[in-house]
Amino acid sequence: MSAKKVVVIGGGTGLSVILNSLKDSDVELTAVVTVSDDGGSSGIIRDYINVVPPGDIRNVMVALSTLPQDQLELFQYRFKSQDDFFSGHALGNLIIAALSEMTNDMFEAIQYLSHLMKVDGNVYPVSNSPLILNAQFEDGTVESGESHIVTFDKQIKTVWVTDPTQKNEQPKAVSEVVDAIHEADMVILGPGSLFTSILPNVVIPNVRQALAETKANITYICNIMTQAGETECLTDYNHLEIINRHLKTRTVDTVLVNNRQISPNVVHQNSPKGYLKPVEHDEISLLNSGVKIISGDFLDIKNKNIYHDGVKVRNAILDLL
Repeated sequence: MSAKKVVVIGGGTGLSVILNSLKDSDVELTAVVTVSDDGGSSGIIRDYINVVPPGDIRNVMVALSTLPQDQLELFQYRFKSQDDFFSGHALGNLIIAALSEMTNDMFEAIQYLSHLMKVDGNVYPVSNSPLILNAQFEDGTVESGESHIVTFDKQIKTVWVTDPTQKNEQPKAVSEVVDAIHEADMVILGPGSLFTSILPNVVIPNVRQALAETKANITYICNIMTQAGETECLTDYNHLEIINRHLKTRTVDTVLVNNRQISPNVVHQNSPKGYLKPVEHDEISLLNSGVKIISGDFLDIKNKNIYHDGVKVRNAILDLL
């Protein structure tokens, strides 16, 4: 029997955790990575040479690479603050940017580097162009730029992306992304920042259409904690509702949620980093929405930092498959 095809869509740390746990399973993995990041090292590189921001792509490649750990640590090495010229840049970001410039095609650059890094699976930037994230808040105001949007103490109502290289056209995902979604047995959204890691991918029109047409089970892995500037006071059902609203139809089939209680001390420890409190579980609303609910202890606490337990999430995904 051929391996099941699993497409994971998102960005940030959560995406890498899930991919790293799934890569040794008997599945064919494809990671679709957001390209609207404009902060930190990725944002600086994006501004200087106008390439797709490399940070999330770098982390995904490391998560799926089968290279020895010491080689991966070199790829992930971040220059110290006293190195004025390279300050804050990860070596892998610079390598990705260099290959993009050499090939004049970010998608091809990532495929070439995936071969060099012995990546077990596919890594696809959702677009070959660096996209701009835009948001309208509940009060009607509109702002642009991922790192800028989350600084406002206001609830985001809706987001969309624009392609600065295509002034009069809608942004498009690369055809390989659309094909992967159509051919998938399962499409996983998240975990990751709702408005800045997940939605910037799925609101691209041909991605939205592919998600509506695919026969794959579409599973949303809900965040464990709320996030400042994005999801304060939102329940797990609210997260689902926002995703389906941006997809313009009820698309998500399954929601995976954590039900393990978290110590208030751990929550307090995480609050300064933007994680405010555990996402409240609204089981009745989820059931009424018609989705399948997978709830369990998916919590991994390391040094009082809160993550998804990759092994437990992997087992739940494989059971669902």
